Amino acid sequence: MLTIDSDDVITRDEQIYVLIGARAKCERSIRGQRALVKEGECVPQWDGIICWPRGRAGQLVSVLCPEYIYDFNHRGRAYRQCDASGSWEQVPAINRTWANYTECTTYLTTDHRSQEEKVFERLHVMYTVGYSISLVSLVVAVSILCYFKRLHCTRNYIHIHLFTSFMCRAVSIFVKDAVLYSVSDAEAEPPGPRPHMVGCKVAVTLFLYFLATNHYWILVEGLYLHSLIFMAFLSDKSYLWALTIIGWGVPAVFVSVWVSARASLADTQCWDISAGNLKWIYQVPILAAIVVNFFLFLNIIRVLASKLWETNTGKLDPRQQYRRLLKSTLVLMPLFGVHYMVFMALPYTEVTGMLWQVQMHYEMFFNSFQGFVVAFIYCFCNGEVQAEVKKAWLRRSLALDIKQKAKMTSSGGGGSCYYGGMMSHTTTHSISLSATNPRGLSLAGGAMGQGGATGGGGGVRQPRLSSIHPLTSLPGYVPTDTQPSRPQQELAVMEEPWTRTRLGTMEELGTMEELGVMEELGTMEELEVLEELGTM
Repeated sequence: MLTIDSDDVITRDEQIYVLIGARAKCERSIRGQRALVKEGECVPQWDGIICWPRGRAGQLVSVLCPEYIYDFNHRGRAYRQCDASGSWEQVPAINRTWANYTECTTYLTTDHRSQEEKVFERLHVMYTVGYSISLVSLVVAVSILCYFKRLHCTRNYIHIHLFTSFMCRAVSIFVKDAVLYSVSDAEAEPPGPRPHMVGCKVAVTLFLYFLATNHYWILVEGLYLHSLIFMAFLSDKSYLWALTIIGWGVPAVFVSVWVSARASLADTQCWDISAGNLKWIYQVPILAAIVVNFFLFLNIIRVLASKLWETNTGKLDPRQQYRRLLKSTLVLMPLFGVHYMVFMALPYTEVTGMLWQVQMHYEMFFNSFQGFVVAFIYCFCNGEVQAEVKKAWLRRSLALDIKQKAKMTSSGGGGSCYYGGMMSHTTTHSISLSATNPRGLSLAGGAMGQGGATGGGGGVRQPRLSSIHPLTSLPGYVPTDTQPSRPQQELAVMEEPWTRTRLGTMEELGTMEELGVMEELGTMEELEVLEELGTM
């Protein structure tokens, strides 16, 4: 029999299916009680909703509102009156047995329905905004980690897989919501084959799979970090395949088992209802991953605390040590999914109840924004990532600056002379000098060509020389009696403020080329992880 839990979502046909099962169970119970009914007692009876037990004459019989009716208030009671003659009291106007279902139909009133819709609408807006922000930030984070080759290492590969699982989870939730809303609109259609139900089942299955993979990649992150701190046997990239199988392969196994069981035992409508005990096929592995990750988190925090006390004894104030430990704990909490432990052992209560609303708002908020927090901490706030982005931005800014100044120099008025190409380790530019400003040299590289004509016409390209040419080669030069020697000329040119500025820019560019030339070593990953957590 298909059972209904308080956290289920049930369709009309599935409710009828459950009701038929309850009727069959009631009829078996009635057959067993007939021999026990005494004269003058009301006989047990099925009224289409509730299985009423036998009652004594003049007794007001009450039973709990049945749990198999999804929309009932399961804490309320229904009532029937057994009259003095041993018959159930009738309503003369309609000639039917009297029964009071007022307490059971509390949730069906207009006011309650309106309040319930407001709660669900608020939750829907909350997690839609949260998953949208997370999806955008995760796409940017994955792009950064994939683009910069110096960020390619086992630790960041695992981060990329985790970010991807968060992205897939967000997309699957959006798809599932869209499909389920379309199926709800199609409920009023006449009975018959409904091909859209296949798409609905696929959407629900993918949602469960990506939900499971997200939890298992969180587990992989915990296992990897735990191994770096304790055993350091997973630092080699060859073990990445084993971690990939755990993250993507293990969830595929138990979700496939659930699909097979659901298709053979409870293939009713769309599979968004949990179908009783079948939900434990995928919930138990997910809960196991959450519990294991929580214990890994506690053990890592214990080790970090001991390392802080051992390395900083007598060096830092105890309050600073506690602050650093608190920082490390807060950094690890979203990565390990610690927030899942808060309400994990609590069952769902009635909809719109205070505890239910607190639980649902807490879970929807942290679940939807978890991807954004993880991307922010482990990508956008990561020192390596920031250094690579800054280097890329400076390289681009320097290249644009050199191009712009070269263009401004070549477009100067008064007839310009082309002084040959200049080579640098980043780009090649052709530099032109204005005849009206012979000192307007644009140094974009390490060598310059020599201009040939003295009348301000087109320049002739010459081989690169190892030193800056004297002023006598410039057009419009008039010799004087106080002409300095060649070394003095070169020194004078080097002393020009503009030239010193350009050479300083060249040195800065060379320095930027030297930054990050060392590839990330696998043996340094443990130190990098500890530094990232703020314990170094």
